[in-house]
Amino acid sequence: MSLNELSVEIPPEHMANVFGQFDSHMKKIEKAFHVTIVARNGSIKLIGSPTGIKQASEVFKELLELSRRGNAITEQNVNYAISLAMDHNTEAILEIDKDCICHTIQGKPVKPKTIGQKEYVDAIRSKMIVFGCGPAGTGKTYLAIAMAVTAFKNDEVSRIILTRPAIEAGEKLGFLPGDLQSKIDPYLRPLYDALYQIMGVESFMRNTEKGLIEVAPLAYMRGRTLDNAFIILDEAQNTTPAQMKMFLTRIGFGSKVVVTGDATQKDLPAGAQSGLDIALRVLRKVEDIGICKLTSSDVVRHPLVQKIVKAYEDYENRQGKKNVRQAVRR
Repeated sequence: MSLNELSVEIPPEHMANVFGQFDSHMKKIEKAFHVTIVARNGSIKLIGSPTGIKQASEVFKELLELSRRGNAITEQNVNYAISLAMDHNTEAILEIDKDCICHTIQGKPVKPKTIGQKEYVDAIRSKMIVFGCGPAGTGKTYLAIAMAVTAFKNDEVSRIILTRPAIEAGEKLGFLPGDLQSKIDPYLRPLYDALYQIMGVESFMRNTEKGLIEVAPLAYMRGRTLDNAFIILDEAQNTTPAQMKMFLTRIGFGSKVVVTGDATQKDLPAGAQSGLDIALRVLRKVEDIGICKLTSSDVVRHPLVQKIVKAYEDYENRQGKKNVRQAVRR
């Protein structure tokens, strides 16, 4: 097989960002496309098959443009750019990067990082109710809270309501120490953390005291009508069908709703049906309801989390096929 060569200009001020610490990004690209990379005097030389050097050059160009826009290139950026290059869709990463939802209190931009996340954010913008389903680390809750804070700051809604069922890993509230609020707070902590990071503690506390931001267990939603609010139901896989119906019928005029959940991490009693599973089947054809299904490729936590999620997906698929074969034999 003949080897080709191709040069790509990488300005010296962007080399460290694009190549990664100890050239880790460069080595990953070399391995993915079976090319040899030689860096010299503000440019790199790619040596390999025509297809390999073309795809590798596209990845480097995308990462360079991300660096020029002020992004710190992470391993997740590199992995996703490689996967898009293999699908001949490298330009998507730059389109995704243009969509800045808001900035954290430290000034860091909050953006979707994958095609699935971009579709999820677009659905929240265009639909009244959105179901965001997917494994841990896909940004379901964080992006929803970022969208809620943005809508609140732009006066599109008058308040934010965040809720989740107080069921975790089979434990009961009565076993926890303290009064009712201190029993509930651990279940709502992930929501508090995201709000603190995006709004800042002072702004959050000030708006909470005014009743403009509310973080409460799902049981507190019964009997209410929620007008002109951005409402997020988190960990919806732990709702019962009755709880989900109760929640969805609380929605009033001018409100927007995001329901997030991971169907693979239910903490309901054995044999109990998940309200999320039922809602997805019942409401899939209802107009103005969006259903976004994120996958392991949308995981934006540590790359090891993506590998763990993928390994569990593969295992569950194998178990499902095994159960089908056993049922057929019977």
